[in-house]
Amino acid sequence: MKDSQELYQYDEEFRDTIATVDEKGKRIWLYPKKPSGNLHRRRIVVTVILLSLFFSGPFLTIGEQPLLLLNFLERRFVIFGQVFWPQDFVLLAITLITFFVFIILFTVVFGRIWCGWMCPQTLFMEMVFRKIEYWLEGDGASQRKLKESPPSISKVGRNIFKHTLFILISLLIAHTAMAYLVGIGRTLEIIQHSPSENVAGFVGILAFTTVFYLVYARFREQACIAVCPYGRLQGVLLIKDSIVVAYDWIRGEPRGKLKKNDVEPVKTGDCIDCKLCVHVCPTGIDIRNGTQLECVNCTACIDSCDEVMIKIDKPTGLIRFASYNSIQNGITKLLTPRVIGYSFVLLALIGLLSFSLITRSEVETNVFKVSGTLYQKSDDGSITNLYNVEFVNKTFDAMPLELKVESPPTATLVKPDNNPIEVPAQGLLKTIYFIKIPAADITSARTVVYLGVYRQGKLLEKIKVKFIGPVSSHSIKPSL
Repeated sequence: MKDSQELYQYDEEFRDTIATVDEKGKRIWLYPKKPSGNLHRRRIVVTVILLSLFFSGPFLTIGEQPLLLLNFLERRFVIFGQVFWPQDFVLLAITLITFFVFIILFTVVFGRIWCGWMCPQTLFMEMVFRKIEYWLEGDGASQRKLKESPPSISKVGRNIFKHTLFILISLLIAHTAMAYLVGIGRTLEIIQHSPSENVAGFVGILAFTTVFYLVYARFREQACIAVCPYGRLQGVLLIKDSIVVAYDWIRGEPRGKLKKNDVEPVKTGDCIDCKLCVHVCPTGIDIRNGTQLECVNCTACIDSCDEVMIKIDKPTGLIRFASYNSIQNGITKLLTPRVIGYSFVLLALIGLLSFSLITRSEVETNVFKVSGTLYQKSDDGSITNLYNVEFVNKTFDAMPLELKVESPPTATLVKPDNNPIEVPAQGLLKTIYFIKIPAADITSARTVVYLGVYRQGKLLEKIKVKFIGPVSSHSIKPSL
């Protein structure tokens, strides 16, 4: 019996080309067959849930705060009701690294299923915009035929109506994206007022709408094939034990057309080379050539192949979720050294992130000596330094604070305006302070002063600052 790899009819040309570009570099427009089947119905349910969360997200709150707000302009981020500022950069960095490690671990085990089932690009493209095309223009073959037909009132009318719907949906997506960036209140304010009253907001909405429309109406699958770096990461992340959408070449090869009334039927595999798995693919690949970076694991080929297998009275699963080793050797192994290693790193990052969040201070104070100033001598013989003090309130309530000197004991704080410190909720307060130290107590050019930030008598944090002063001649030790 021949080795299964010898029977596998590789189309080696697929390694040198992509399905959406011809030999002259010209774009090949894809018209995928309309998908159907059990997995597709499940994708519809998942899509409804995820898109419902996406569009309702700006309206959801936790403790009267948005579920998610990514305000890059004001450098303010709210994640699950917790506010983060630029001062929390380390926390945000740990959060992002944890997320990326989770994605890496998920990919090593389950392949690129995120792209086909949860990625917003695929959800909107395949489950919204493509559905509109199927509704207005028919299946893939009908769309191709319509595209090649001469202009007519029906053709132009359907095209205008389709792109009108595309623009309206792009507008809806743009407004939702804007709500995640500036908040639902600010977005509603932009909508309700004339563009001339908020030029920046109007331009932002227009830019978002244009980008989304061009991506889903023109760029389409190229976002996954040519732009998204995640597909290229598969080359280093996937292993032979990763669960991906895979073709069972041992069972399917050698391929052969199904013919009736053959006197001496030729012994072939279960694949009848109908190419429906190719016709239904939204990125135009042939899954029988193996795992490819263009494959988004949408499972449309699985449904299409299963339908054919049922018709020819063969077992389903010729194309299925499987690993290379499970097909080649009949071994399914999820816990590999790489998976264990990534899991250990992920758990360590989650522990570090949890500890950082638990010990995170509610207020952050920054004290900076006013640039360009040295020290001043007061009438009573004390030396003074001027400082800019910045309080950042990380909570959703106004916070009264008090700043005190911890050491040295002879140092005193002077606030020129004598106003109490009350930092607004989720806000920032800037003020100035003088630190005074008697000249006789200054023994070096730089004296370390410790300040304490108190709230209702409770010490929140301690800050170390440098105090510059003159050095008296008796404090200088003679050199030997």
